[in-house]
Amino acid sequence: MSVPEVRPDIARRERIGLDEAIFCAGKSVGQIEAILHEARARGAGLLLTRLSPEQLTALSADARAALDYDALSRSAFFDAPHTHAGTGARHAQVAILSAGTSDLPAAREAQRTLAWHGEPAAEFHDIGVAGLWRLTDRLDEIRRHPVLIVAAGMDAALASVVGGLVRGCVIGLPTSVGYGVASGGRVALDAMLASCAPGLAVVNIDNGYGAACIALRMLRACAPTG
Repeated sequence: MSVPEVRPDIARRERIGLDEAIFCAGKSVGQIEAILHEARARGAGLLLTRLSPEQLTALSADARAALDYDALSRSAFFDAPHTHAGTGARHAQVAILSAGTSDLPAAREAQRTLAWHGEPAAEFHDIGVAGLWRLTDRLDEIRRHPVLIVAAGMDAALASVVGGLVRGCVIGLPTSVGYGVASGGRVALDAMLASCAPGLAVVNIDNGYGAACIALRMLRACAPTG
């Protein structure tokens, strides 16, 4: 089942501490099948992102049986390894916040990426600033986490507000949520980049995977060594 254009980066974890994720959007079913076959041959698990329901349905029954698929985030764990087991056994250092339930697909992609790498996450959803009490009521809980991922669309005000209220590292995750002028998330992205809250890190629109990878790098950079 060899496909010439498929060349997995099997040494990525050794180099940077993060597994390669397979971005499935734009890949043919044959390419995805070949990637899964190669991973199984070397006894490796895989994190798949942006795997559409249509791609999932078109995969072989054997491939589908090996996938732990989450429809909301369109992510899947293949031959799920030890790394993401038991993530709830210790206190979460990462909190994932979302302004509204429409932001959940990106937030869930972040949560699934963290889980794949064995990192639990606390979640605080539907706490957008249009109803500010929803955030302030949970602020003490939120402040217990050293790293926060904030998913928000429309004007993305939640990221700036959180960035002005907590000491932890804040990662802005703009989403493509919003009417007309929201421009598919461009307004949210620009608002986060232009935030007056100092030290806000920002990823690309709907890039929950990227936000989680920043969180993982932060945690590992700060972890004690020796």
